[in-house]
Amino acid sequence: MTDPHAIQPSALDQLPDRDPEETAEWQASLDAVAREAGPHRAAYLMRRTLERAEAGGIALPKLLETDYVNTIPTAAEPGVPGDEAMEARITAWNRWNAAAMVTRGAKHGVGGHIATFASAAWLYETGFNHFFKGKEADGSGDQLYIQGHASPGIYARAFLDGRLNEQHLDNFRQETGGNGLPSYPHPRRLPWLWEFPTVSMGLGPLSAIYQARFNRYLTNRGIKDVSASHVWAFLGDGEMDEPESTAALALAAREELDNLTFVINCNLQRLDGPVRANFKIVQELEAQFRGAGWNVVKTLWGSAWDELFRLDTTGALVRRLRQVPDAQIQTYQTRDAAYIRQDFFGADPALVEMAKLLSDDKILECFHLSRGGHEARKVYAAYKAAVDHKGAPTVILAQTVKGHTLGDGFASKNANHQMKKLSVDEFKAMRDLLDLPIKDSDFTDGVVPYGHPGADSPEVRYLQERRAALGGPAPARRVHPVAPLPAPAEKAFASFDKGSGSQNVATTMAFVRLIKDLVRDKETGGRWVPIVPDEARTFGMESLFPSLGIYSPKGQTYEPVDRDQLMYYKEAKNGQILNEGITEAGSMADFIAASTSYATHGEAMIPFYIFYSMFGWQRTADQMWQLGDQLGRGFLVGATAGRTTLTGEGLQHADGHSPVIAATNPAALTYDPAFAYEVATIVKDGLRRMYGEAAPGEDPNVFYYLTVYNEPLPQPAKPSGLGIDEGIVKGLYRFNTAESAGITPAADAPRIQLLGSGTAIHWALKAQQLLAADWGVAADVWSATSWTELRRDALEADAALLRGEERVPYVRQALQGAEGPVLAVSDYMRQVPDQIAQWVEQDYSSLGADGFGLSDTREAARRHFGVDAESIVVAALAQLARRGEVKATAVKEAREKYGL
Repeated sequence: MTDPHAIQPSALDQLPDRDPEETAEWQASLDAVAREAGPHRAAYLMRRTLERAEAGGIALPKLLETDYVNTIPTAAEPGVPGDEAMEARITAWNRWNAAAMVTRGAKHGVGGHIATFASAAWLYETGFNHFFKGKEADGSGDQLYIQGHASPGIYARAFLDGRLNEQHLDNFRQETGGNGLPSYPHPRRLPWLWEFPTVSMGLGPLSAIYQARFNRYLTNRGIKDVSASHVWAFLGDGEMDEPESTAALALAAREELDNLTFVINCNLQRLDGPVRANFKIVQELEAQFRGAGWNVVKTLWGSAWDELFRLDTTGALVRRLRQVPDAQIQTYQTRDAAYIRQDFFGADPALVEMAKLLSDDKILECFHLSRGGHEARKVYAAYKAAVDHKGAPTVILAQTVKGHTLGDGFASKNANHQMKKLSVDEFKAMRDLLDLPIKDSDFTDGVVPYGHPGADSPEVRYLQERRAALGGPAPARRVHPVAPLPAPAEKAFASFDKGSGSQNVATTMAFVRLIKDLVRDKETGGRWVPIVPDEARTFGMESLFPSLGIYSPKGQTYEPVDRDQLMYYKEAKNGQILNEGITEAGSMADFIAASTSYATHGEAMIPFYIFYSMFGWQRTADQMWQLGDQLGRGFLVGATAGRTTLTGEGLQHADGHSPVIAATNPAALTYDPAFAYEVATIVKDGLRRMYGEAAPGEDPNVFYYLTVYNEPLPQPAKPSGLGIDEGIVKGLYRFNTAESAGITPAADAPRIQLLGSGTAIHWALKAQQLLAADWGVAADVWSATSWTELRRDALEADAALLRGEERVPYVRQALQGAEGPVLAVSDYMRQVPDQIAQWVEQDYSSLGADGFGLSDTREAARRHFGVDAESIVVAALAQLARRGEVKATAVKEAREKYGL
């Protein structure tokens, strides 16, 4: 019979044994322990041996799971260097006011969440009292990613320290009347308090990792030393199901981001029930993070458990804790001591004997109340271990009870995420539990009162002294007064005005050439942050590799294979380019960190993120909304844009809708430039608005989305005349007339206005010639650089009219007096140009590339979608025929002539 414990020959072949006899002795020893002391003792010895090997630096696969106990034993816990009793009183006030605020708001039907902060209160309070550095600390202070559902507790603390008043709390989730508090962390709605929006779950963890990385980037590039800043991300165990939550764990470990700590509130519940009903989420997360290379600290059990662990001389308790699934631990929270004795302790004879030594009160204390995340001493020990650890990020897995201190009606109940209020009796019970000096008579007409010990109370003085010692209030968002960035030299933009002559240039390449000039600017060149997801060569950016360098905290530890080439792959510790690999989500997280550096660090950076346009908004629109929430600034560039322009790539690469998605984001200024000089003009104006002197009424907290194309075409010179730059920025200007295009129409020739955006303007220009030569129709061609900005301007004009103000939309002003109907065309679905239809006084129709993309030549694809020059001619004739300005038969004749 084959020995099941023997190492199989295939493994021996891969691991040659230099001393088989010694190996056999070790194996025999293990077998003897298992036989004499049992398999649990053998497993214990193996674990301890592996831990010793790891601590000694012996190269072995890491132990991915440890027992279901605290990482830091009680004897090794440092004392909390403050007044624990005082901190407990502060936490009690914050618990009360968080619950009171949500309950009072429930009378207005606005909802809110109580249970999350109740479980996590000590995770926050310990940090605020001892670890989280404010904006006046060294560097830029710490960056706090607060779990969104815990926001009531953060508001309660701000109320206690005087930053909010009762009116603010009463306006929780009621923002329209002023002095309102947004439901979740929201910088755009409460910009002096919140830095990071986190309620789109999964984006907080991802952003925190890239924020910590960007902090290193700023330091390594010499922009600002923020090495004293620490990034703290507070997450829910249910939130970790989101793919984005764990998408960049390996990056954080690979780059040794020991300036980063995840604190995962493991209350074992998500929104509808247990996170891992039949399994153990803490163990799963431990293995996941350890496997990725993180330092893991488990803080599971409170001090009441110390006696139980001392009694566990056989390891039976530890084994049982490892066996019990999460949903059963949740059930213990709601059951009496008799049930726990039978179900938990009754599973093992050794535990039956242990339970005989425990009173019912002791059992209930352990299973109902005592969790590591509910004790300041346990949390402090975990946090100190995290900030002291070097060489890797840390995750703290803190076990708590969802709804802790809110009473038996809340604690650990499946529905507690949806429970929005406590009754008066429940509040009185909570008051007694927390020992708060609130009288029954304070409950006027059944309304729960807010509680405050007084502005000069010992609690408030202590809180404010602790925050002063740590660098001021937190969380806090500060935009330090900084001088606007100087405008780059005009020649960088003016060089595009003369066109490309006989050279064909794609607008993607035009944008890259512009950036090459801008990063050389002595004043602002170092502020640019080029971001690309492993497609730099696709976009013609490889020439930036040797000049700017690709950021790597390790520098370049190898000799690149293309070292002897001019455009070799150069990595550097102070590299400027962030080349993220194949991760649009990671690139967007980079962009968000860089685009908000003006507030986070008081250093304005100019990020541009260039990507396949199909894989930007479609894949990461949620992060782009997060970018708008966080008041980010910069340039998103959708390259290889359009549904028909990227030859051969087909359906999955053919973008016909990104401007539609972008139009839904109020912070996104969306442009579809046709020519190189338009690209330069838009970028120039964007730099002015976001980083220079914004005009009165202009919001600088916007970002630009430019679609650029990979189709090489002649780039014309910028037309002369007044208002061209204004038209480019506002979204529409007349590029030429039939006459200026060299056409001499008859005096009574029908006329039409052709509006084109992006690459479609070239089809319109060809159609202009065909209409004149074949049908005697005069066409003027307009460049619509932004359908979305035209629409937004028109919407603002409509709103002004309702206020009694006279205002004409810009699109109507621009087209005023233009003769004939209007035909609009783009390389996107018709919905894009149709954004302006209701404000155009002329007869209006459009063409677009609706439907799925396909693989073929550009010409064939355009014919398929009916947007090529010939299709434009037929559509134009159809419009004119409906008006009686050309013969009705002309449409049929044109279709036959052009083979449509």
